[in-house]
Amino acid sequence: MTKPVLAIVGRPNVGKSTIFNRIAGDRISIVEDMPGVTRDRIYSSAEWLNTEFNLIDTGGIEISDAPFMSQMKEQAELAIEEADVILFLVDGMNGITAADEEVAKMLFRSKKPVVLGVNKIDNPERKELLYEFYSLGMGEPIGVSGTHGIGLGDLLDQVVSHFPETVAEEKEDDTIYFSLIGRPNVGKSSLVNAILGKERVIVSNIAGTTRDAIDSSFEREDQKYVIIDTAGMRKRGKVYETTEKYSVMRAMKAIERSDVVLMVIDAEEGIIEQDKKVAGFAHEAGKAVVIVVNKWDAVEKDDKTMQKFEQKIRDHFLYLSYAPIVFVSALTKQRLHQLYPVINQVAENHSLRVQTNILNEVIMDAVAMNPAPMDNGKRLKINYATQVASKPPTFVIFVNDPELFHFSYKRFLENRIRETFGFVGTPIKIFARKKND
Repeated sequence: MTKPVLAIVGRPNVGKSTIFNRIAGDRISIVEDMPGVTRDRIYSSAEWLNTEFNLIDTGGIEISDAPFMSQMKEQAELAIEEADVILFLVDGMNGITAADEEVAKMLFRSKKPVVLGVNKIDNPERKELLYEFYSLGMGEPIGVSGTHGIGLGDLLDQVVSHFPETVAEEKEDDTIYFSLIGRPNVGKSSLVNAILGKERVIVSNIAGTTRDAIDSSFEREDQKYVIIDTAGMRKRGKVYETTEKYSVMRAMKAIERSDVVLMVIDAEEGIIEQDKKVAGFAHEAGKAVVIVVNKWDAVEKDDKTMQKFEQKIRDHFLYLSYAPIVFVSALTKQRLHQLYPVINQVAENHSLRVQTNILNEVIMDAVAMNPAPMDNGKRLKINYATQVASKPPTFVIFVNDPELFHFSYKRFLENRIRETFGFVGTPIKIFARKKND
């Protein structure tokens, strides 16, 4: 199921990022206490009235060497195309500007639902400043204060009321849904074409839940697959080629609908910061991950080149230590056949369930061999453990005091679980709960 998308649009310095952080709340921060997990602040998840949605902050984009109006227009165009609902933010203290009017015209032509927020309405005396903004033709302006959080409830009530109804996708049993993500020009489209062109067994085109997406299904050795095509993957345009940060938005929609995510890296260019940002979303979404190094044919190699490149990946992607690495070439089809058994394996591990009695034997043996250290005279005591979910495998460990369940000991138990059950290619989640909870 794809979450609806809210984009915050407006000219610079009206408080878009402040409102973005208010709506996103704690979800904007890094969620893994581990080096290497990075987040692009342009995109986050949020929730209001039990409705989850994705949030875009156009204020986070910088396009150098471009006129001011051109830059603003590109930001607005991108957000308009991605969004289900648009929050048009203006500055109540400055009143309507020519730039506000330009944005309003663009939003009006989009025919998308628009909620007009007037920022910096910090006290009741400023509410009379709202009346001017009726002339923008965007309906009733809602006064808010990003600094103090005033009015955000009313604003989000309006936003949520405009979201389209989400319908859960009906997925065929045993069909593996996978997507290819990565920064622009790493060869994602070439890999998709190589996979589908090689098999020559496309059985149907499935209309995706994301706009402009066509998913391709095929079968290989009695296993059914669906390649999830990111919305706009086949689209070309100056804006998408020059605004690299927006590749994250495309990736997020594909990640949500995938069982397995292929994180594609360019072997020629190596690893850059954007790779880590995009991969971080797949990890945080709890999806099975395979790291695919494309264009391997173009690299000059000796007998240690692959080993060195793999070590470099492990150093940069510490949080993806569980992800297998496959070296391929979309151009020459080199090692392309190796993708399928790896995809199958990580998909199986992603949905794997462990019997409770076997799990507890592993946990208790680990504790006996390496008891938790003392903490202010107290020691963690583990009573029992159980798996509560799959995709990804999620475990709850009942203890005497969750505060004593330190990150280092959690990592120790995760490693023991992986040593015993494998779980190659999938993250696993472990939570501590007090025994009586």
